[in-house]
Amino acid sequence: MTAADRLAEARALLAEHPVVDGHNDLPWGLRQHARYDLDRLDIAADQTGRLHTDIPRLRAGGVGAQFWSVYVRSDMAGDDAVSATLEQIDCVDQLLARYPRDLAPALTADDMEAARASGRIASLKGAEGGHSINNSLATLRALYALGVRYMTLTHNDNVPWADSATDEPGVGGLSAFGREVVREMNRLGMLVDLSHVAASTMRDALATSEAPVIFSHSSARAVCDHPRNVPDDVLALLPANGGVAMATFVPKFILPAAVEWTRRADENMRAHGFHPLDTTPEAMRVHQAFEASRPRPVATAATVADHLDHMREVAGIAHIGIGGDFDGTAFTPSGLDDVAGYPNLIAELLSRGWSRSDIARLTWHNPVRALRDAEAVSRSLHSRPVPNATLASLDAPAS
Repeated sequence: MTAADRLAEARALLAEHPVVDGHNDLPWGLRQHARYDLDRLDIAADQTGRLHTDIPRLRAGGVGAQFWSVYVRSDMAGDDAVSATLEQIDCVDQLLARYPRDLAPALTADDMEAARASGRIASLKGAEGGHSINNSLATLRALYALGVRYMTLTHNDNVPWADSATDEPGVGGLSAFGREVVREMNRLGMLVDLSHVAASTMRDALATSEAPVIFSHSSARAVCDHPRNVPDDVLALLPANGGVAMATFVPKFILPAAVEWTRRADENMRAHGFHPLDTTPEAMRVHQAFEASRPRPVATAATVADHLDHMREVAGIAHIGIGGDFDGTAFTPSGLDDVAGYPNLIAELLSRGWSRSDIARLTWHNPVRALRDAEAVSRSLHSRPVPNATLASLDAPAS
């Protein structure tokens, strides 16, 4: 079979079993680039050069469901983080109202299936970082009521009740309040997302959760030794939990040669007064100047496939998925430049002998099943009392 034949087969497969992508930061991109002015950045038109994501490229990429991240940076704190998260949620709601022929609101696994049947892209919300609830179980419940169906327990910095992968150890994983957050997410039917958290937090959450967890955008630490990735012992716990690890495309998490280059690029951004995650045009010009003088190691679809091969071997085919992190990263792999690139990854997997049924699990069935199972756990916990514990009441230091 030629490369062109494999690409045609990949597109045909995605037409039947489209991608459920675990993480896309388009709302943050719209905040940064246009302060949510959807007339200035109309995603019904091609936005190449400004965004990784628009509706034509989602269609070309075979995307059938998207968890839109309602992320806010972890240097936002307290009620400011909550307010900014509400603005992000409002942005997704505006997109759904503006593009109803293409984007379908989805709260459940059944909604995802119905959207696929109608030819629309199921649109779910995921909060990225426990700072978005400001240590409040009531705020967590409010986010669920507004349609948020997963929460990443941390972002790049610790929260008082959970340790991040990219911060110094704080509470040693999850605190007592952190475990209560996980239990309340189970009661609600909100998926516990373990991307960004420390390995100790991953293990504590898996020991606490009664429902499947996800990693919305993380790859294999054994393939690229970065703390944002999932260690093999944690991947091996997913079958018993029912969870799904969704491989990301971010070069610094998947290509060992890119790790040090990105560290230096981040330092250069800070030296020029920009946050390393800033992807505004001004910030990207700084990145591009740095790259011109120090060529960037380039990941490819094969790099991502190496992670998926390993994750399938350790966790099993029923426990892996895809979470690209488009519009949440300055750089993307060659061939996975934007949301139109998923067929290139599927063609690469076909070239490695992946079966159509295995790819269908990867792209669609695994994440839909995880959400459905979390909903079933929630129904089984309907009689559990609504908790009103506070951080101080559960994590108060011993006297």
